[in-house]
Amino acid sequence: MIRDLSLHLVTDPVLSGSRGVAETVRAAVSGGVGVVQLRDKGASDAETVDRLVELSGIIDGRARLIVNDQLGAAVSARARGARVDGVHLGQGDASVLRARELLGPDALIGLTANRAEHLDAVRALPAGTVDYLGVGAIRPTSTKPDHPPALGFEGFRAFAEASPLPCVAIGGIVPDDAAALREAGAAGVAAVAALCTSPDPRSTATEFLRNWRRGATPRVLSIAGSDPSGGAGIQADLKSIAANGGYGMAALAALTAQNTRGVRGVHVPPAEFLRAQLEALSEDIVVDAVKLGMLANAEIIETVIAWIDAVRPSIVVLDPVMVATSGDRLLDAAGEAALRGLVERADLVTPNLAELAVLTGRELGGWSDALVAAEALSAESGAALLVKGGHLPGDTAPDALVDAGRGIRREFPGARIATRNTHGTGCSLSSALATRLARGESAEQAVAGSRAWLRESLRAGSGLGVGSGHGPVHHFAGLWERGGLETRPSAEDIREAWWGRISGVRSGIDRLPFITALADGSLAEAPFRFYLAQDARYLREYARVLAEASRLAPDPEEQAFWAESARGSILGEMELHASWLTPERGIVGETSDAEPAPATVAYLDHLRSVAFGGDYPELIAALLPCFWLYTDLGSRLRAGALHPFARDPEHPYASWLDTYADAGFAAAAERAIGIVTRAASRTGGEQRARMLRAFETSSAHERSFFAAPMAEEGADRA
Repeated sequence: MIRDLSLHLVTDPVLSGSRGVAETVRAAVSGGVGVVQLRDKGASDAETVDRLVELSGIIDGRARLIVNDQLGAAVSARARGARVDGVHLGQGDASVLRARELLGPDALIGLTANRAEHLDAVRALPAGTVDYLGVGAIRPTSTKPDHPPALGFEGFRAFAEASPLPCVAIGGIVPDDAAALREAGAAGVAAVAALCTSPDPRSTATEFLRNWRRGATPRVLSIAGSDPSGGAGIQADLKSIAANGGYGMAALAALTAQNTRGVRGVHVPPAEFLRAQLEALSEDIVVDAVKLGMLANAEIIETVIAWIDAVRPSIVVLDPVMVATSGDRLLDAAGEAALRGLVERADLVTPNLAELAVLTGRELGGWSDALVAAEALSAESGAALLVKGGHLPGDTAPDALVDAGRGIRREFPGARIATRNTHGTGCSLSSALATRLARGESAEQAVAGSRAWLRESLRAGSGLGVGSGHGPVHHFAGLWERGGLETRPSAEDIREAWWGRISGVRSGIDRLPFITALADGSLAEAPFRFYLAQDARYLREYARVLAEASRLAPDPEEQAFWAESARGSILGEMELHASWLTPERGIVGETSDAEPAPATVAYLDHLRSVAFGGDYPELIAALLPCFWLYTDLGSRLRAGALHPFARDPEHPYASWLDTYADAGFAAAAERAIGIVTRAASRTGGEQRARMLRAFETSSAHERSFFAAPMAEEGADRA
């Protein structure tokens, strides 16, 4: 079984102070700690057993309870009826093989590891002996002064990459470290001082988990019934999860025959098959959040409860599907009683008013009375409730978040949206909530964000044109409108496509008289010197445009590249031109003060117009052909691809051809290609199109620039 190892509390009686270990555990588990590791180095086995029994009652199945080092205490506490899930052993403690033998295949067994030889020993064990490695310390810590030198984040990353097992980071970790450690490959983090010394372990645990979840794609499982029309049930859940930034999974608890006008039939597969679906998932995938929808009978509900108790997903959102729109009860008495057991295991329950009345066993006298009832149910069950007021009469449809344990009672007002497309709103809302909670949002943030998304989807639902009854909401309305449907190409895709778009320009350059004569050595000196003079004039202005690209660059790395390219154009390239144009005097004003030819003027005007429009992506696209076309042409010329004589040292322009194939310039060209194509892949379709136009225009100017020397010579002869 793949377990969620996100957040461990390692207890310390000294650091817990006057609050004590028990109350620290109670608060931390309420905040979301998933594994409690009892560690008390000064306690005897008997004292440890007593403490395990006490903590088992406090935790009450909401987190896993393991004990540090004392395998015998774990066995004894189990014999007294305590729920002890496993043990964490050090390198010098009891054998992990013995621990697995005594505690069984479902126990959670961790092992401290921080050196390469520890990994070698783990690899030699039978598969399934150890579930995770506790790796650290990340920072030096007073709770283990004899620990080896701190690994730091990069040391942990290297260790985790080499490990055959999930690695839980430990040692000096604070909430702000959680996201970085997850990015470094951690399967979870273990906190000692950060939780034990916190004035509010519940809030600190919540902060740890929010940071841990932030930035990751949550894996959200819907356990519910199907809707072949796609508007409700599993189908709506998967759309909702995707629309709110999660990866959706589904275990079918019921099959329905329905459309937008109503349900015609329900088929409930055997509970054993639902169990098989859930076991298959939990053997391979960490489930970050679970949304529970239509569960047709007590046996199905008990199957789900057993799975939740075994896997203990960190977030459970329950949409208590109990009452049909007609008012008919959908569950018998046994099913309703079983569902109340799910309420106690849920983090958030989303009843409408009719469902809240069933769950509380009382008639509701209105919205205010519903909130009083919700507060009582929240206090009794430990779950937060989102009470949905969509069935209230009138022009408003408020919702309210009630969490008695946290002292939260917040109403979310909203005008009723006039639409018939309300099919699946409850399913969609609860799935959105599960996804957003798994992304690290607080309950209040998740409710606000989910409601905003659902209201947008409700307003757009009629545009789908699905069905003649109560149609579905448009789950992706906002995404389609703001993001469009165009596939975002990769940088490699853009490189291939853009190079192909200028294939005509490239072949045209190869056929130009200037290039063919340069290749076979027949080029007269006059057009060659004309080309050099124009190129020197061009480079002087090109350097200014490169400097503008450096000024606009979004990060220091690109800024430095364009600045260095500008410097190279002024010094390196001009020095080369001066060796032909003004060899006795070096680089002087005369080197680059030739009267610009029409092709030079046109090219520079194009670059300046793009540069001083202030659009960085478009500017660098315009600069690219000077790098890319020159490198391509130069390498092929020097290799003799256009004429074999170009390889001959006696070629009249051999020294110039050598510069075309310069390795440094080729490397700079590759860098420029990478910068531009990555920028094009990141931007939107409209700006990408402008970049391509700028690139193609510059490419055409490159061809004209190579054509100009022979055109000039022809004009002189005329």
